[in-house]
Amino acid sequence: MERDSQLELYETVAARLKEAHATVRALQVPESARKALIRKLLVITAAAKHDLPDAARRLDRLMKDLDVGRFPEGD
Repeated sequence: MERDSQLELYETVAARLKEAHATVRALQVPESARKALIRKLLVITAAAKHDLPDAARRLDRLMKDLDVGRFPEGD
């Protein structure tokens, strides 16, 4: 049963990461901010391999930041 819930969480995070990448690609932001956002998404993707619940929380925070227009400064 726990394996099923873990698989569901994995599927949810994977779908949300795909959506997040599309969102970042569509943003009208400076290239440095886009690169910083992509790095954040890559970190979240890597975290999902080791700690899926933490990756889901990180992705949720990132998407909330994007929703309110809070973008990283970049390099």
